[in-house]
Amino acid sequence: MDEISQHASEADRERAVAALRDDLVAGRLTLDEFSERVELAYRARTGEDLAAVRQGLPEPARARRRPTRLTAALFAHVVRRGRLRLRRRTVAVAAFADIDLDLREAEMDDPEPAVVIVALFGNVDLYVPEGIEVDVAGVTVFGHRREWGDEAVRAGAPIVRVRTVGLFATVDVWRVPRGLAGDYGEIMRRLESDPPQLT
Repeated sequence: MDEISQHASEADRERAVAALRDDLVAGRLTLDEFSERVELAYRARTGEDLAAVRQGLPEPARARRRPTRLTAALFAHVVRRGRLRLRRRTVAVAAFADIDLDLREAEMDDPEPAVVIVALFGNVDLYVPEGIEVDVAGVTVFGHRREWGDEAVRAGAPIVRVRTVGLFATVDVWRVPRGLAGDYGEIMRRLESDPPQLT
């Protein structure tokens, strides 16, 4: 019996997940793709199954897009989504405004990026794929800071550190299950059926 058809051990799965995390930081995977491939790695039964989780990865192309450093809105509604590139720190500022910051297709240069949110008389909604660890902390005065969706974290997942300052504001973190389609309103309605975690 050759090595690739042998039973995959827990240590083999952990090594595969560590390699996927390196792929994420190298820009070969988005957060959503990482989450999907990690799930496949933990379900793998053979070495062949594990080898398949890293197939088809592109070469990193760091020069193709500039990092997302600042998203700002004043008396507006701003939506940032797609293959954003996160460095160590990204800032979102909403004043009398709404921001939808969707990180599901984001690439990361750092395994623990920080998203700093400042909301004054506004709302900021942050979307991450389910299974990614999100550490939320900060201060909110006359408003809400809530987390929605399943908090279960996949082993080896990166940590997105969210730091908030809110005044008469709402900051919501939405953990979106893979395959949940629709506009942001539909995603919110689906996840609102579960009670939020107030932080």
